[in-house]
Amino acid sequence: MRHLVLAGAAAGLLLSGGVHADPVVYTWTGLGGFGPKTAGSTRCTVKMTVNVTVDGDSVKGIFQQQGREERSFQATLARDGTFKTTAVVGGGGTMDVTGVIKDGESKVLLDGYCRFDATLTRK
Repeated sequence: MRHLVLAGAAAGLLLSGGVHADPVVYTWTGLGGFGPKTAGSTRCTVKMTVNVTVDGDSVKGIFQQQGREERSFQATLARDGTFKTTAVVGGGGTMDVTGVIKDGESKVLLDGYCRFDATLTRK
């Protein structure tokens, strides 16, 4: 009987250590909104595609404006599902990247030379 208890405990430890959720991928394609946060009402009408992969508390994003190079960002997901970082874009510029990943609410905002307010869809 004692051997069964020990064997069951060992099996439980092995199984619990091997459990890992698969990464979750989100996507969005759309047009930018109003221009840079300092420019006020300048209209920005460029097409952008954003892909975000969440693996545990790691957030990795790739975004590409139509006709331009692919860019990326990395962040850590906070307990409340939010994240915040900066992405480097062409010409040494940057974009502020903020977002939330939660059931029913997954968004990312890229804010810099143009503003992209993306409501993400799970792939």
